[in-house]
Amino acid sequence: MTTNLLDLDLEGMVGFCAALGEKRFRAVQLFRWIHQKGAQDFADMTDLAKSLRSKLPDLCHIERLNVLSRQDSADGTIKWLFDVGDGNAVETVFIPEDDRGTLCVSSQAGCAVGCRFCSTGHQGFSRNLTTGEIVAQLWQAEHFLRAHLGRSDRVVTNVVMMGMGEPLQNYAALVPALRVMLDDHAYGLSRRRVTVSTSGVVPMMDRLAQDCPVALAVSLHAPNDTLRDELVPLNRKYPLGELLDACLRYLPAAPRDFITFEYCMLDGVNDQPEHARQLLALLRQHQGHGVPCKINLIPFNPFPDSGLTCSPRPRVQQFARLLNDGGIVTTIRKTRGDDIDAACGQLAGDVLDRTNAAQRMARRRDAVAHPIHIVRNERQA
Repeated sequence: MTTNLLDLDLEGMVGFCAALGEKRFRAVQLFRWIHQKGAQDFADMTDLAKSLRSKLPDLCHIERLNVLSRQDSADGTIKWLFDVGDGNAVETVFIPEDDRGTLCVSSQAGCAVGCRFCSTGHQGFSRNLTTGEIVAQLWQAEHFLRAHLGRSDRVVTNVVMMGMGEPLQNYAALVPALRVMLDDHAYGLSRRRVTVSTSGVVPMMDRLAQDCPVALAVSLHAPNDTLRDELVPLNRKYPLGELLDACLRYLPAAPRDFITFEYCMLDGVNDQPEHARQLLALLRQHQGHGVPCKINLIPFNPFPDSGLTCSPRPRVQQFARLLNDGGIVTTIRKTRGDDIDAACGQLAGDVLDRTNAAQRMARRRDAVAHPIHIVRNERQA
């Protein structure tokens, strides 16, 4: 097996090149060619020594993810379905705004947390993504978008690890991927513009603060343990008190002076004025001084079999008003990509069906073009 260079952060690339007898500056050149220029063919890396270029194809590769589908929303949002092998697929979403371009990246195929309001959780968990599979989502999206939009400058300015999966349950692959995103020789993103969303894996929050502190968003969704146990099963292991303590420990290392709390608005479940008052008390009085935070209210995006519906707009607005009046900055997330099921919580609602359908179509196309090679590896199809 050759090395997938997308699996390597810069120090990993330095180690790889050192094993070939190459100096650090060669690793930096290789790193820049891949991430800044989007190169995939070593022959195109013209400032590398010919002797190194001749060695690389036998030792390493740059592994793209097969694109099973791409959907473009009327509002400019783009969603990709990427094949990660063995019948698994992940989704990645680009959300353009006037002042930034945000890429929502997946960290797992499926999710083991099983939050009631998340379609990915209802799909179940298949496996963790590799570092290379996480990075490839950014690599492919960035360089596709430059060509698609006719731009030479960076298009993706923000990355949110809010796609499929719980990022902190794939910690070993996540941290090198974050380092690639932040590295000035790759994408050069600010720590403030890279956000890890977690449902509350407390020990890994503490580790992230030490290893690679980026912006943190915590999926809260309930103001008390009884309700959160029902909505976010992980709360039974790490209840609210422990979670908020971890948030306070994270803040000294964080690039922002607040934690973002995500709160999905569920009709008749967690959206009553009493819930807002409980939430205010929880966040303003924890440990006697509260948790510096902002709250992002997320309109629920229904999916089959959830048994849940979105809170009416007036109730969401009332909930936001109560929190803002109570002294916590609260915003209501604007939904994007609804027409392509790219909104928060909708990812992978029917991934398996579409994965199988796309792979069947690819095999049929290949059988027509190459009738003597009908039987192929599923990942290549």
